[in-house]
Amino acid sequence: MPDATFQLVPLLAQVGGVAIVQAVSSVLLGLGVFVLVRTVTNSLDSDDVEQEVNWRFDTTRINELRKASTFYRVFFPVLLPMARVNVRVFRRTLPELARQMQAAGMPRCWTAPEYLARCQLIGLLLLPVYLYLAVDTMESSTGAFVGVVASLLTVVVLRRRVGFQAQYRVFKIKQRMPFLLDLLTLLMEAGSTFLNALEDAVREFDDHPVGEEFGRVLAEMRMGKSRTAALEAMRDRLSDNEITSIVGGIIQGETLGTPLAKLFRTQADVLRIKRTQRAETIAGEAGVKMLAPAVLVMAATVIIILGPFLLGFIYADYIL
Repeated sequence: MPDATFQLVPLLAQVGGVAIVQAVSSVLLGLGVFVLVRTVTNSLDSDDVEQEVNWRFDTTRINELRKASTFYRVFFPVLLPMARVNVRVFRRTLPELARQMQAAGMPRCWTAPEYLARCQLIGLLLLPVYLYLAVDTMESSTGAFVGVVASLLTVVVLRRRVGFQAQYRVFKIKQRMPFLLDLLTLLMEAGSTFLNALEDAVREFDDHPVGEEFGRVLAEMRMGKSRTAALEAMRDRLSDNEITSIVGGIIQGETLGTPLAKLFRTQADVLRIKRTQRAETIAGEAGVKMLAPAVLVMAATVIIILGPFLLGFIYADYIL
């Protein structure tokens, strides 16, 4: 009887363990099916979300973003909690990210915490792929570490990508800004007002970032913002030294009573001079930057020419 009891206890433990495993598997399976159904439903449903007390001032932006971004619509329940966490954890770096997003010309529906959450979520979604590839090619512990590092690097790259986009867009704006200022000068010298001249210039450059930025300045002025405040907002948004000096010169000239047409012509000439100086600087640095590759090429050429003679001398001496 005691032997039967001792044999029954492990059997019950085994049966209980199997039942626990089955129960956990069922719960995970049900949770997976629920998440899958919820994801498909959110991806197909682009209707406006209901007005809530906490988001009553943000509902319009969320609805527009849900219609414009499939990624946001699918992962909407996950992005909002992650964004709230980012507001507390990354509160010092979020203002710079928001400025870079505006300078890069990204849709203004995205906020900095939500876009950072988007980058983080993409890294988490790619984590199983990185783990599978890394563990399959190397040891399990090393592969897991490499997979986690690759996921973190994905988040960092997506975050830095916004900065690179902002720099490239500012560079394009500085390339075309002299032509827009020349057009403003011609229109105002022909008798047009500043608002009408700016509207015509924005219409002419509507397919270029410089037209988008000055179009935003025009829209802010129409909404009641002063000319100086709208230009200062563009200066803070782009955060470039040359654009800062240009806008500062225009604001200072307007404060002193200088005609705007003369200001625009002067600033356009200044931009052209700076662009020429920048090209001369790059051309002057080209020789220095080519020195290291030239030395490596010369070293490789010397090795290719003298290598056979050195090898022949070494092996001949070794044979003797």
